[in-house]
Amino acid sequence: MRRTKWLSTLSISSLLLATILSGCGNEESQSEKTEIVLSGWGGNPTEKKLLDEVLSDFEKEHPHIDVKLNTISDQYMDVLKTRLIGGTAADVFYLDAFEAPALIETGAVEPLNKYVTQDFDLADFEKPMLDAFKKGEELYGLPKDYSTLALFYNKKMFKEAGITEPPQTWEEMELAAKKLTDQEKQVYGLGMLPQIERMYYMAESRGGQVITDGRATFADDKVVDAIQPVVDMHVKDKTAATPSEVGAGQSAGEMFGRGNAAMVMEGNWNIPFLEDTFPELDYGTAELPTINGKKGTMSFTVGYAMNAESEYKKESWELIEYLTGKEGMKKWTSKGFALPTRKSVAAELGFDQDKLRGPLVSGAEYATVWQDGPTLPIVMNNFNNQFLSAYLGDRPLKEALNDAEKQANREIKVTE
Repeated sequence: MRRTKWLSTLSISSLLLATILSGCGNEESQSEKTEIVLSGWGGNPTEKKLLDEVLSDFEKEHPHIDVKLNTISDQYMDVLKTRLIGGTAADVFYLDAFEAPALIETGAVEPLNKYVTQDFDLADFEKPMLDAFKKGEELYGLPKDYSTLALFYNKKMFKEAGITEPPQTWEEMELAAKKLTDQEKQVYGLGMLPQIERMYYMAESRGGQVITDGRATFADDKVVDAIQPVVDMHVKDKTAATPSEVGAGQSAGEMFGRGNAAMVMEGNWNIPFLEDTFPELDYGTAELPTINGKKGTMSFTVGYAMNAESEYKKESWELIEYLTGKEGMKKWTSKGFALPTRKSVAAELGFDQDKLRGPLVSGAEYATVWQDGPTLPIVMNNFNNQFLSAYLGDRPLKEALNDAEKQANREIKVTE
């Protein structure tokens, strides 16, 4: 196959000569390297350079292994699934927590418990992110990085509105949004993407469940009541808006940077974006406002997983172990494009004390990971399709979610 590279061979004449000269017979000196493939999606040039450096460091410490990086730039999961079915998938690959449950069920992902040693220190990982790659007690991936959501707020706008500190509760945020909104100037207190992936923790804050036993249950009154305030800020108070309503496409970060929103709930990715695109913007971050007295946020994480059909599982584990170990993770996350899932690395890099990233790190321990079983993609699509109509004021929220729930469960039934 493509994997084994013979670096040197000895010819028959060389062996004979060695025998004559040394008196030693039939000794053959060979060295070999094993090539393993790592698949992932593309990032910005700085991230690509960082990953190349980390892989180069790994190869220096593991001279018997070559790593071939295979970048899938479009339709990542579709391509990965096709390759897994066809037996041509990489040995190690990126796996989003959102996609993990469904792929794990197929048997295509190698269980990792038997590879993990005590020295690897699983307790060092942020628990919600580690649990995202488990099925029962079995581990099927290790989280390489993550981001939670935090409240980004415009300091200048806050000062002009007489607001001295970021809101601590949802009710305080509603009041602040009213003071910060100026519709004539297209400035809104809160810029928001009306998507379940941003509101999942909120939807379940009153005891309801978005999904129960694989079925959509988000039309439950407890869920409706929990997210009704989001709709009310847009429809009734008119203190919230979507990026598209102010010409910012689908980017809440751009909406915030341009001054069309005084507050947005965004992730770590927003920090380098604002630094590059709006370097003069004076802003701060804070943990998301509490709901019903309880802290909450979302977390988005990606892990390294091993192909169950890999012929080189020992070497594949060595790569995963290095990339998610303290040394590899420190280098990968050192520039702040992603947050380390190891608590010790976050502390060593100072992210837990960083004035902008600190609130994001603080949210990790109580975050709701964007994952809820194999039917979540169907639930997400149907929820988002109908929720938007309620958010825009075209129909009542309960009615919209009833229709979305029925359609989601029809589609789920077809897949069984």
